[in-house]
Amino acid sequence: MPKIRVLLADDHPVLRGGMRSLLEQEEDLEVVAEAGDGEEAIKHASDLTPDVVLMDIVMPKINGIEATKQIKQVSPTTAVLILTAYDDDRYVIGLLQAGAAGYLLKSASGKQTVEAIRSVATGDSVLDPAATRRLLSCVARYLFGAPGEAPEGVLSQREMDVLRLASRGMSNKEIALTLNLSMPTVKAHFVNIFNKMGVGSRTEAVIYGLRKGWLTLEDVGT
Repeated sequence: MPKIRVLLADDHPVLRGGMRSLLEQEEDLEVVAEAGDGEEAIKHASDLTPDVVLMDIVMPKINGIEATKQIKQVSPTTAVLILTAYDDDRYVIGLLQAGAAGYLLKSASGKQTVEAIRSVATGDSVLDPAATRRLLSCVARYLFGAPGEAPEGVLSQREMDVLRLASRGMSNKEIALTLNLSMPTVKAHFVNIFNKMGVGSRTEAVIYGLRKGWLTLEDVGT
């Protein structure tokens, strides 16, 4: 099974070294590069196309939010997981807009960090489901687009059903129960959605749907 390729982006060498040591103990994870600032992180992401970027939000030259935005432009399928000391809606909304798959507080344990990397690598969002719904509702208020091209030309009806439930902060298990599907089927639908949209996480897919006008404010529970 291919390893999850991770890029570490943090301006503190000691923290990067500690994180590298932690991740290299896991058989399914591989650190492919390190970056000490946002500019370097963008370059490595462009050159290496990692599966996951573990990104500090406060970095020299280019901050984590702007670096995330640029990384998603050069490597759309790379999932960016932000490390931050700030548990604040304003920061998180900025991260979601930039294309981050989620965020993790720096107080998180090593086990939580490893599991979060695995989660975003498979397309899940690392946000509490209730927080996801609340934050997406906030984002939707100023990202909501006019109805555009028919989603049927891109996504199937079942894929739209899955996307709508994801926009409400439902987990894969909750979506499976609601639609009477198996967990592998739900995951397969997400893979198809991500590939068709050129995104790397469910949060990005929902924001894409909002921008296109495929999802309404009602869909995300506002």
